[in-house]
Amino acid sequence: MSAQDDAAMARGGPGRADYPQSRVAPGNSRPTRTAAIWVAVAVGLVVLVLLIVFFVQNQDMVTVRFFGLEGALALGTTLFIAAVGGGVLVALAGGARILQLRVSNHRRQKMIGGQGGGL
Repeated sequence: MSAQDDAAMARGGPGRADYPQSRVAPGNSRPTRTAAIWVAVAVGLVVLVLLIVFFVQNQDMVTVRFFGLEGALALGTTLFIAAVGGGVLVALAGGARILQLRVSNHRRQKMIGGQGGGL
């Protein structure tokens, strides 16, 4: 087969139907989005089971004081609230940085004369 035949097949010319569309060997399938979602759900369920075990094993009541407020909560719940609060702070800092980078990129594109067309 010549280079011209390869070029013709790449353009959809004659002989294209003779070749399989996928270059993946039989038995070596590529992962799909559905498989990735399934794995993510399975991992999420494992994390939830671990959280349930954590809550059940840490039911001792503790006194929590915050800015003059005082209350009693289960230890597991208190630690979970603290972890979620830390995650929210990290997400806010990350979001602020992403926004900063987008504004900077938009200004750079404007200076260059591009449209800065996003998604």
